[in-house]
Amino acid sequence: MSTYENYHQTSQVYDKTRSAGGVKIIRSALAESKLPLEKQILVDAGCGTGLFAAAMVNHVQRVEAVDLNSGMLAKAQEKMLSEEKSGRINFHQSTIDALPLPDESVDAVMTNQVLHHLPDDESSGWPKHYKVFQEFSRVLKPGGSLIINSCSHQQLEHGFWFYRFIPKALRAVKEKHVDLDMLSELLQRSGFTNTHHKVPLEVVMQGEALFNAEGPLDPDWRSGDSIWSLVSDEDLPGVLQYIKTLGDSGKLEAFMQQHDKPRASIGQITFTIARKQLSA
Repeated sequence: MSTYENYHQTSQVYDKTRSAGGVKIIRSALAESKLPLEKQILVDAGCGTGLFAAAMVNHVQRVEAVDLNSGMLAKAQEKMLSEEKSGRINFHQSTIDALPLPDESVDAVMTNQVLHHLPDDESSGWPKHYKVFQEFSRVLKPGGSLIINSCSHQQLEHGFWFYRFIPKALRAVKEKHVDLDMLSELLQRSGFTNTHHKVPLEVVMQGEALFNAEGPLDPDWRSGDSIWSLVSDEDLPGVLQYIKTLGDSGKLEAFMQQHDKPRASIGQITFTIARKQLSA
């Protein structure tokens, strides 16, 4: 469903620089439900290569994993062949605004680093986000949980040291992210309550790969963050040459350390947790 990333190609290397960071927050949020975690049916909306589904599949009754991209979905299925055979997970190739699931049939929905790929923006009032949230509400049982893993504008601005190299792409990706206040408002309009945010400061989306100062020079490394798809073919050679020049002069490591400092206090990701309103 991404409007700017070729995830069929990216699926081959995506897991090299990504992990299911913050999954403890997801488990904790679901455990607050009256229904025991092991009896819950969980939707992974935009499951990608199945990193989060794999981390959750043995903690819930069943996962319904949904992704539009066949390449990403195939990678997810490879991870969980035995779980699929045993009925612990089902895979669906579908958009997340038209889930192939009945009304009020699931207990929880999670969506991880997905919403900014919707063809949407602030100027139009985020109608695609609103449609997706209404769809989540449709499939959730009353009182069901919704967990959204996204980045605040502050985190985008200061939580990823290498974004300093690509300011035009950073501006573009910020325009694709709903910031937290508007996200809460959209959820309220879609029938969700008790919305709150949690920031796992310890989570690093790219894992140890983040601290590879020369990582941006590697195409596979860059594939771990869709922001690089917003760097034009005209701009990319100059960006890479600048990084290489910093490396050759012995200044690249110091650049990384300096611009990585804010991450310790603001984190990289925010989990937004809400519940579908109970029936009147």
